[in-house]
Amino acid sequence: MAATAVGDGSAVKVFYRGTLDGGEEFDSNRGGEALAFRVGAGEVIAGFEEAVRGMRPGERKTFTLPPEQAYGERDEEMVVEIPRASMPEGEVAKGMAVRFKLPDDGEEVDGTIVSLDAERVLVDFNHPLAGKALTFEIEVVGVD
Repeated sequence: MAATAVGDGSAVKVFYRGTLDGGEEFDSNRGGEALAFRVGAGEVIAGFEEAVRGMRPGERKTFTLPPEQAYGERDEEMVVEIPRASMPEGEVAKGMAVRFKLPDDGEEVDGTIVSLDAERVLVDFNHPLAGKALTFEIEVVGVD
């Protein structure tokens, strides 16, 4: 009997390695635990989920997702100037990850400090991989 193919609602386990256009690895779970997710539940980026559909345990695939199927295009409007006084207490430095609560709904958003001076801090709220094509090498190791 043939192994079950990945479809809507499938519980999938995969090993993956993600690289950027220049070959730089941005993430991998090789040598660790398989990534487990349910297809159709929005637990992984849409393009990744779409790429595993129809695969069977033991199958491998390499694919590249354009930014719109991964973390989207960079949006310069998401680079925001914030008064230094409204930053969290403690040391603040360029490249530092920060988390803010939105005043209207209390949702927490992550950003990265791109520059700062005594009065202002420039924070980029784009996902770090926004605007980038992502290449994945995956192996499906389980389908339920």
